[in-house]
Amino acid sequence: MPQPTIAPAKPNQSPGLDSPLRGGMPLKHVVESQQFTVPLLMELFERSRGMERVVARGGSLDYQNRIMTTLFYAPSTRTRLSFEAAMHRLGGRVLSTENAGAFSSEVEGEQVEDSIRIIGSYSDVIVIRHLEDDGARRAAEVSPVPVINAGDGKGGQHPTQALLDLYTIYRQRPLDGLSVAIIGELDKGRTARSLAYLLAKFDRVKMFFVSPPQLQMKPDILDYLEEHGVRYELESDIDRVIGEVDVVYQTRIRPERVRDVTDLRSYAIDSTVVQRMKADALILHPLPRTVELDKSVDADPRAMYFRQARYGLYVRMALLTMLLETR
Repeated sequence: MPQPTIAPAKPNQSPGLDSPLRGGMPLKHVVESQQFTVPLLMELFERSRGMERVVARGGSLDYQNRIMTTLFYAPSTRTRLSFEAAMHRLGGRVLSTENAGAFSSEVEGEQVEDSIRIIGSYSDVIVIRHLEDDGARRAAEVSPVPVINAGDGKGGQHPTQALLDLYTIYRQRPLDGLSVAIIGELDKGRTARSLAYLLAKFDRVKMFFVSPPQLQMKPDILDYLEEHGVRYELESDIDRVIGEVDVVYQTRIRPERVRDVTDLRSYAIDSTVVQRMKADALILHPLPRTVELDKSVDADPRAMYFRQARYGLYVRMALLTMLLETR
């Protein structure tokens, strides 16, 4: 897939803001990965490339009159700070809470719908992390302003993480024809689930879901892939796929979810495993990490995870512009 050409941004202007979205209808909310079309993804990635230049010159003041609220019912330092940095780089302002479940009226029984209606009158966009799988959807249904899902429930989605994951791959190689190993606790892995939906939109992609059998990908994802003719395999042995894939997407397995903690080492990546990978393979991880990704891998040129986190700033900046320009 050819990389899109990006026209230079005008001084003090975010790139791409004078052109309509190529994905069709304006982007109103970001709730799940399925809502993104390939043209919309390419528009987002084109803008993200432009945001790299915006950050390099110190940011923009284009959104100095806009306010973003980050409403987190569960802690997530990286995601929250990434969104807040994105809004500040665009010149906007931020209202923030990282423990809304404990410090808001919801502790007394107020529903998320009521909270969103009120907060939406204070701000121009709401970034929410909710404890329930459908929390972001419920918020979007009543919100007067755009809602972005920053991770919902224990088996829902985390679409913006998947978008930055896909952008990281896109910056290195074409997305068509990829073979990807997604490793870890997949049944409740929000990032893995969201990424699978996005990868399914590209031609000739094959996914290997590598996990202990009891933690394998849920049927809803597998049914979606079959319905759309996407190839996949369920695997419990990392050694069978590690040498043939283009991308290794490593995620955590919580120790309490396996019968034998020593099994965790069977799904870990260290310097020995890396030696069996393709010379041009990519290693991604949504972070934070524990024992599943050894620090000895960090110096390997194929390790993308810190670059991946940096790209998240650009993708979230671009996403905010796509949502806010329609208001």
